[in-house]
Amino acid sequence: QVQLVESGGGSVQAGGSLRLSCAASGNTPRYMGWFRQAPGKEREGVARIDTGGGSTYYADSVKGRFTISRDNARGTVNLQMNNLKPEDTDMYYCAANAGYFPGFVPGDWGYWGQGTQVTVSA
Repeated sequence: QVQLVESGGGSVQAGGSLRLSCAASGNTPRYMGWFRQAPGKEREGVARIDTGGGSTYYADSVKGRFTISRDNARGTVNLQMNNLKPEDTDMYYCAANAGYFPGFVPGDWGYWGQGTQVTVSA
């Protein structure tokens, strides 16, 4: 059983930066991602990474501002978020999958963390 724990959320002013981290217990799945969700809205994909091959993919809304990466020394997958905007305010969730590299469809991911809140004020 894989457990994911997110950290690094918080409150920041527009234009600021935050760095989210996701730590996995047990065998870390090869494929990792970050999603976000606001109350009453569907969960949407933000970024995903193949930690084996290094491929990364981003939602259009965050390209050029967010960077997903694997920290092998710490065993975490991180999401560096720069130039944050008020519309980035959401609960952010770490996701993982073992057998194949899903797209941004939440139902295709097998493991989820509990989420960490990001709030960006204008």
